[in-house]
Amino acid sequence: MSMDHLKAAVAVAPTVNSNATDVVKWHGLLLESQAALERAEDALVAALESQPSEVDDPTMELVHRVDAAVTARDGRAMVVRWLLDPNAVGKQDLAARRLARLRGRQGPAVPTSPPPGPATTPQPGRSLAR
Repeated sequence: MSMDHLKAAVAVAPTVNSNATDVVKWHGLLLESQAALERAEDALVAALESQPSEVDDPTMELVHRVDAAVTARDGRAMVVRWLLDPNAVGKQDLAARRLARLRGRQGPAVPTSPPPGPATTPQPGRSLAR
């Protein structure tokens, strides 16, 4: 399924498949990060073209902005890759937990008994606190 088709399906029914909704959300964030990175790179290139041999502080700030944009973009790309990979690390455990939750419990996980009653019955008119 193309991303456009997936976006359209999620727009129509966002709660039907939470995985599809997550993919669309993170893909959108990835596209925003890529656009921010491109703007930061363009600003850096323009600053470097107008610089003499040494880089000034405002240009170094642009370098840091590009670095941060690359980090954000790469992190979001990793999330999208993880969401799209059915065999990704951690998904097998997640699938097993979801399956167990869907099956429901037959009884308590640990045998239980009713809690014991109070050791002594308070007398009317007497307070236990001192």
